[in-house]
Amino acid sequence: MDERDEQLLRGRVYGAEPGEDPGPRPGCEYRELVGGPLDGLLVDVTGWDADQLECGAALITPLGRYGAGGRAHYEPRPGDPLRWDWQGDSA
Repeated sequence: MDERDEQLLRGRVYGAEPGEDPGPRPGCEYRELVGGPLDGLLVDVTGWDADQLECGAALITPLGRYGAGGRAHYEPRPGDPLRWDWQGDSA
C-alpha cells in the first residue's frame, strides 16, 4: 500500500460498505486503530460492554500478513484506551 492509499484510509470507519459515507457517524463511539494493516481506521464500538472494550478486537482484513480472511489484532493502549495498538496478524 502506498502513501496515497494510507491517506485515503485515515478517518474512515472499518467495515464501511461501498457507497456509504465512510466517515464517523453522530451518536456512535469509536476507537482509533494504530499501527498494522488498519492503521488510521476507526472501529465502531457502539454498544460494546466494558469487557469487550478491554479485550480489543481481531478484525478481518485482506491487508495483513495472511491475506484475505486473515485477522489483525488490536488492543487498547495502556493509559489511552481510545487508541488501540496493533498486536499482530493471524490466519
